[in-house]
Amino acid sequence: MVEYDCQHCGACCCNPLENRAIGYLDYVEIRKRDNILHKPRLLERVARQNDRGQWHMKLSETDQRCVALEGRLGARVRCTIYADRPGPCRQVQAGTEACRKARAERGIDGEGR
Repeated sequence: MVEYDCQHCGACCCNPLENRAIGYLDYVEIRKRDNILHKPRLLERVARQNDRGQWHMKLSETDQRCVALEGRLGARVRCTIYADRPGPCRQVQAGTEACRKARAERGIDGEGR
Protein backbone atom coordinates (compact mmCIF):
# COMPACT_ATOMS: atom_id res chain seq x y z
CA MET A 1 0.00 0.00 0.00
CA VAL A 2 1.33 3.43 -0.95
CA GLU A 3 1.68 5.98 1.85
CA TYR A 4 1.37 9.67 1.04
CA ASP A 5 3.55 11.71 3.35
CA CYS A 6 2.63 15.38 3.00
CA GLN A 7 5.79 16.54 4.79
CA HIS A 8 7.85 15.02 1.98
CA CYS A 9 5.72 16.44 -0.83
CA GLY A 10 4.20 19.93 -1.05
CA ALA A 11 2.76 19.44 -4.54
CA CYS A 12 -0.75 20.52 -3.53
CA CYS A 13 0.72 23.86 -2.41
CA CYS A 14 1.62 24.67 -6.02
CA ASN A 15 -0.54 26.33 -8.64
CA PRO A 16 -1.49 23.54 -11.09
CA LEU A 17 -0.32 23.60 -14.71
CA GLU A 18 -3.86 24.14 -16.01
CA ASN A 19 -4.09 27.34 -13.91
CA ARG A 20 -0.63 28.56 -14.91
CA ALA A 21 -1.44 28.03 -18.59
CA ILE A 22 -4.19 30.65 -18.40
CA GLY A 23 -2.41 32.99 -15.98
CA TYR A 24 -4.69 32.13 -13.04
CA LEU A 25 -3.07 33.25 -9.79
CA ASP A 26 -5.98 33.03 -7.33
CA TYR A 27 -5.22 29.42 -6.39
CA VAL A 28 -6.06 29.34 -2.65
CA GLU A 29 -8.81 31.66 -1.50
CA ILE A 30 -8.84 32.99 2.04
CA ARG A 31 -12.40 32.92 3.28
CA LYS A 32 -14.07 35.35 5.68
CA ARG A 33 -14.05 32.81 8.51
CA ASP A 34 -10.33 31.98 8.17
CA ASN A 35 -8.20 32.95 11.17
CA ILE A 36 -5.45 34.46 9.02
CA LEU A 37 -7.73 37.42 8.22
CA HIS A 38 -7.41 38.48 11.86
CA LYS A 39 -3.61 38.64 11.67
CA PRO A 40 -2.83 41.66 9.48
CA ARG A 41 0.99 41.32 9.51
CA LEU A 42 0.82 37.66 8.59
CA LEU A 43 -1.80 38.37 5.93
CA GLU A 44 0.38 41.09 4.40
CA ARG A 45 3.36 38.72 4.24
CA VAL A 46 1.68 35.69 2.66
CA ALA A 47 -1.48 36.92 0.92
CA ARG A 48 -2.65 39.28 -1.81
CA GLN A 49 -5.94 40.79 -2.88
CA ASN A 50 -7.16 40.26 -6.42
CA ASP A 51 -8.95 42.86 -8.55
CA ARG A 52 -12.26 42.02 -6.83
CA GLY A 53 -10.80 42.55 -3.34
CA GLN A 54 -10.74 38.83 -2.49
CA TRP A 55 -7.79 37.55 -0.49
CA HIS A 56 -5.70 34.67 -1.81
CA MET A 57 -2.41 33.11 -0.79
CA LYS A 58 0.59 34.57 -2.62
CA LEU A 59 2.43 32.34 -5.06
CA SER A 60 6.15 32.59 -5.74
CA GLU A 61 6.95 33.92 -9.19
CA THR A 62 9.61 31.31 -9.89
CA ASP A 63 7.73 28.05 -9.35
CA GLN A 64 4.16 29.14 -8.54
CA ARG A 65 4.14 27.58 -5.09
CA CYS A 66 2.61 29.07 -1.96
CA VAL A 67 5.00 31.50 -0.30
CA ALA A 68 4.17 29.95 3.09
CA LEU A 69 5.72 26.63 2.01
CA GLU A 70 9.33 26.06 3.06
CA GLY A 71 11.66 23.35 1.87
CA ARG A 72 12.26 21.31 -1.24
CA LEU A 73 9.27 19.75 -3.00
CA GLY A 74 9.37 15.97 -2.88
CA ALA A 75 12.06 15.95 -0.19
CA ARG A 76 11.07 17.84 2.95
CA VAL A 77 8.54 20.68 3.22
CA ARG A 78 6.54 22.46 5.87
CA CYS A 79 3.82 25.08 5.99
CA THR A 80 5.07 28.11 7.94
CA ILE A 81 1.50 29.17 8.76
CA TYR A 82 0.07 25.71 9.45
CA ALA A 83 -2.04 26.77 12.46
CA ASP A 84 -3.45 29.74 10.51
CA ARG A 85 -3.72 28.17 7.05
CA PRO A 86 -6.91 28.93 5.10
CA GLY A 87 -9.88 26.57 4.89
CA PRO A 88 -9.07 25.19 1.42
CA CYS A 89 -5.65 24.08 2.72
CA ARG A 90 -7.31 22.32 5.64
CA GLN A 91 -9.52 20.35 3.24
CA VAL A 92 -6.63 18.75 1.33
CA GLN A 93 -6.57 14.98 1.73
CA ALA A 94 -3.45 12.92 1.09
CA GLY A 95 -3.86 10.24 -1.56
CA THR A 96 -6.93 11.70 -3.26
CA GLU A 97 -7.12 12.04 -7.03
CA ALA A 98 -6.19 15.75 -6.78
CA CYS A 99 -3.21 14.85 -4.57
CA ARG A 100 -1.95 12.20 -6.98
CA LYS A 101 -2.42 14.55 -9.95
CA ALA A 102 -0.43 17.33 -8.23
CA ARG A 103 2.35 14.88 -7.35
CA ALA A 104 2.54 13.58 -10.91
CA GLU A 105 2.67 17.11 -12.29
CA ARG A 106 5.61 17.95 -10.02
CA GLY A 107 7.39 14.63 -10.61
CA ILE A 108 6.92 13.33 -7.07
CA ASP A 109 6.37 9.59 -6.74
CA GLY A 110 3.50 8.02 -4.81
CA GLU A 111 5.42 7.98 -1.55
CA GLY A 112 6.59 11.58 -1.85
CA ARG A 113 10.26 10.73 -1.56
